[in-house]
Amino acid sequence: MDAIERVSSDEAMAMSRRLAREEGIFAGTSSGGNVVAALRVAEQLGPGATVVTVMVDSGFRYLSTGLYGQ
Repeated sequence: MDAIERVSSDEAMAMSRRLAREEGIFAGTSSGGNVVAALRVAEQLGPGATVVTVMVDSGFRYLSTGLYGQ
C-alpha cells in the first residue's frame, strides 16, 4: 500500500447508485467507495495505467436503507 484515499459516505453512496444505474453492478457503499478511490488513482496515473479494485459486496442488504430505499 502506498497511500490511503479518503472517500466520503456521500461520494461512496452516489457511486453505488451510479454503478447500479449505469453499469448494472448492484453493490454496497464500500464498493462504491472502492470505485471512487480507483478512479482518482487512475486519473493521477494517467492514460495507459491499469487500476484494479475488488468489490466483495452486494447491494441486497441495503435495499431497506437510504442507499437504495429512496
